[in-house]
Amino acid sequence: MGNEELNTASISVRGVLNTLAKNLNSDDPRPTITLGRGDPTEFAAFRGNEELNTASISVRGVLNTLAKNLNSDDPRPTITLGRGDPTEFAAFRTAPPAADAVSDALQSFKFNSYCPTGGVLEARRAIAEYLSRDLSGQLLPEDVYLTVGCTQAIEIIVSVLAPPGANILLPKPDYPQYEARASFDHLEVRHFDLIPEKGWEVDLDSVEALADNNTAAIVVINPSNPCGNVFTYQHLEKITETAKKLGIFVISDEVYCRLAFGSNPFVPMGKFSSIVPVLTLGSISKTWIVPGWRLGWIVKSDPNGILEKTGIVDSIKNYLDITCDPATFVQGAIPQIIKRTKESFFSNIIGIMREAVDMLYDMINEIPCLTCPNKPKGSMVVLVKLDLSALEGIDDDVQFCLELSKEESLIVLPGVTVGLKNWLRITFAVELEVLKEGLQRIKAFSQRHAKKQLGDDELISM
Repeated sequence: MGNEELNTASISVRGVLNTLAKNLNSDDPRPTITLGRGDPTEFAAFRGNEELNTASISVRGVLNTLAKNLNSDDPRPTITLGRGDPTEFAAFRTAPPAADAVSDALQSFKFNSYCPTGGVLEARRAIAEYLSRDLSGQLLPEDVYLTVGCTQAIEIIVSVLAPPGANILLPKPDYPQYEARASFDHLEVRHFDLIPEKGWEVDLDSVEALADNNTAAIVVINPSNPCGNVFTYQHLEKITETAKKLGIFVISDEVYCRLAFGSNPFVPMGKFSSIVPVLTLGSISKTWIVPGWRLGWIVKSDPNGILEKTGIVDSIKNYLDITCDPATFVQGAIPQIIKRTKESFFSNIIGIMREAVDMLYDMINEIPCLTCPNKPKGSMVVLVKLDLSALEGIDDDVQFCLELSKEESLIVLPGVTVGLKNWLRITFAVELEVLKEGLQRIKAFSQRHAKKQLGDDELISM
């Protein structure tokens, strides 16, 4: 016999609705209307925003897809050369003084409140002073707006520039967050080329051909993700002169500003702000190897006050008023993070990167189906070209990466993710032994899928 207590205790919304449904008149031709339950899923107005689906191409999304294709029976550890996050490796551990500064800020109980628009004043001042070291002029605290990592900085800037009919110039290849956000905000994107044969320099002729009266800005990523190049002073100056000629301002993504290790020193775009207004995007994520701390910024370099006059600054402030802020205690730690971190921390990271780049460049050149047009000079990533004619049964970069993850438990990013089909983006910010093992797996995979060469007998028979 069933538990009768369940019967007496079973008064529920579902039970009552079922009872009422049994009482419906099946001869009534009108549709039944249900106002008795909190479930609106049958109505189109309560469906998800499909624009998020079309705008959701991202590094994270592609990496998740590749991870699902891994072979769970492979006993080898998975190697990920597809993302710029080396925090799992001891060699890339952040500076202890940075961690101590966060702990001190948290335990001071001074940073438990909401922060003012733009961020904690002491943090804004510290970042202004820190960035001014490489500029001819002095930034002020009010020139700095703190954000939840550089990702939110991108979201804010793109949204600010998205009135009806506007367009923005993005590099090809680029970091996909810009295009995804622009698509969501209905901001037209126009791509100018980066030229691999010239060290991924901007094709300034294509910039001029693309711009019109509705173009708001040009985005420059330096050091480059995904290309791994660092622009020279002379080339940056030419970019700003072109922007001035076109009547647009420059958005300079400088997340990797301290990670330049080649022959070209890093030059901040703010040096050229007397030519054209510059909005610099940055963060502590890559410089201090703490992407999970989510502290970024937007900095205006605009001695002529053009961004104020055009309402860009007010729009940034208004956006900040209706969005979330980076954790206040991380903001509170910024002055001491900057002050206490010794230069030896940064030089050590640069040394590791140089070794990694040397190894990567040499080993890539030993793989017939891959070409690295330029030895990386900065950032944590590089683009290598995929020669499909040397491979059997591989149709494009996406299939290459899917099969690679399945057969070798190795994840690299297909170039189509960053706007360049049949290229690969490889991250070298890993420990050297891991990088070596990963590149050896790529070589083994490429040899296994190499197109077979015809022997003499086969050629004669043809």
